[in-house]
Amino acid sequence: MSQRKRAAKNRRPKVIPMRLDATFFFERAVQSLDRYHYDKALKYFRRAVEYEPENPVNHCNMAGILSEMGRYEESNVILRSVLDQIDPAMTECYYYLANNYANMELYEAAEEALVRYLENDLDGQFLDESDELLDLLNYELNRPTKLVTIKAKENIYAHDKAREMLEAGRFAEAVKMLEEIIGREPDFLAARNNLGLAYYYMGLFEKSVATITEVLDAEPGNLHALCNLAIFYQHSNQDGPLRSLIEKLNKTVPFHPEHVFKMATTLGIVGEHREAYNHFRRLLRTGELAGEPSLHHFAAVAATNLLRYDDAQKHWQQAERLDTESPVPAFYLRRLEKVRTGEENPPTHYHYHLPFEEQFREWEHSPGQVTEALKRDPLIRSSFFWALRHGDRRTKVQVIQALGLVADEEVIEALKAFLIDADEDDELKRVAVLVLRSIGVQDSLTVIFSGRTLTLEARRKSAKLPVWDSAWQAVLEQALEGMSGRYDVVQQHDMMTLWVDYLSRVYPEVPKLHKSTGWAAALEYWTAKMHRRTVTYADLVSRYGVSQASISRYANRIDEACGIREKLDLTTPSFH
Repeated sequence: MSQRKRAAKNRRPKVIPMRLDATFFFERAVQSLDRYHYDKALKYFRRAVEYEPENPVNHCNMAGILSEMGRYEESNVILRSVLDQIDPAMTECYYYLANNYANMELYEAAEEALVRYLENDLDGQFLDESDELLDLLNYELNRPTKLVTIKAKENIYAHDKAREMLEAGRFAEAVKMLEEIIGREPDFLAARNNLGLAYYYMGLFEKSVATITEVLDAEPGNLHALCNLAIFYQHSNQDGPLRSLIEKLNKTVPFHPEHVFKMATTLGIVGEHREAYNHFRRLLRTGELAGEPSLHHFAAVAATNLLRYDDAQKHWQQAERLDTESPVPAFYLRRLEKVRTGEENPPTHYHYHLPFEEQFREWEHSPGQVTEALKRDPLIRSSFFWALRHGDRRTKVQVIQALGLVADEEVIEALKAFLIDADEDDELKRVAVLVLRSIGVQDSLTVIFSGRTLTLEARRKSAKLPVWDSAWQAVLEQALEGMSGRYDVVQQHDMMTLWVDYLSRVYPEVPKLHKSTGWAAALEYWTAKMHRRTVTYADLVSRYGVSQASISRYANRIDEACGIREKLDLTTPSFH
């Protein structure tokens, strides 16, 4: 081959082939749109659809061009085909349909399509535009649009509802809803923060700390989470982490009143009264919250701890003027005089209600107030749940009995959770079981007694006792003491069940229980018989210190009401 021919061969032109595919035509369509050449853009989008007929985006682009050109019916045909045949999950097509119908002045069809979009679209890409379209449709149709929910805002609405439940003291319901929200949207930090708070109100300390820690892992500067964590550390006596956190909070100057209030109450609770007082005064100076009696109370508590007794007196007097029906300001004004003289310590709780012990003293004389207070005041309810988990033994007994007067679903769930807490006292759990049975809980109960998990079988009859009398409790405690070490927990539970059953059957004609030991011995007698245990009157007389005649008389009364002898005859014919 000659040199000239080789050179010619090496000089072949380098041609880059044009790749005709959906992307190519999409790009050409966009270029045409930028130049407002809608006809060309439509032609290119059609070609893109031909190359990728299963791609819904290409179809929607074509529908959008037709809409821009005023060819709304053709646009709707394409949008319907996307929803019916290609991708039913492409909910934004309903928004496009609604716009087309509105432009065609078919307002009812537009409303129907828009409702479908709002109730089914998860992303909410066109929420703002939808609000404008709703306003137009409301005006044209002369009526509001009926919306069951806005899917993209579903968690926001649910979160608002959960916050209302927290404020109303319905903590178990709030927990359930907040857990569902976080399951759907794990990054919803406000919901996670409130979940930690709800756990705290229920006394579930470890879960509350773990939840708040998750918030701070995602957003280290979250003020609500930092404040909540500080309170949690305070109650668990974690001084090192608390001190570090307080230093961080003291360097923070919140602006929004809600954040200022949160910061102030938090610092007060953890003992930083000076900083708390400064924040409370700052809130009162702004004027917006100056008419809130609780804020004056909080400022007074902080001032008392700073030995600023005159300022504290002024704040409580102002709270009294603003809230004439509350006993709180008057109570603390009376106590202030004793604090001045050193007879009493300054108050430490930043809550706008009477101290827990004082409430119990008042309720001892009028038990009916307990029910109303627990139902009306979420702070009181939360203090009860907290005391159930963290109070001393005497307080826990009072709380369990008081919760029995409320007997709503939240109380029942709290007492059931108490039964399976391995760290709680067995005797307290027996009281909780008794209360649950006395308020009509019939299903089986799972209980951890002495490290063993047991199931206490369901009751067959509902007990309907509106109150629980201290005399009834005395009989029960005598029986439990007499049976301790001789009967297992299931048998003791059956004794408690028998006692509640008897009281339920004879109520309100309950006899005077002058000899609690005699009734207790009678309960043990029937419990032994029901479980085919050998027991003699002589043994009972010796242990309970009561005559055989008394035990027999009380045993007969229980049998008359409950028919125990007849039931035993059916299962053990030789019984006498």
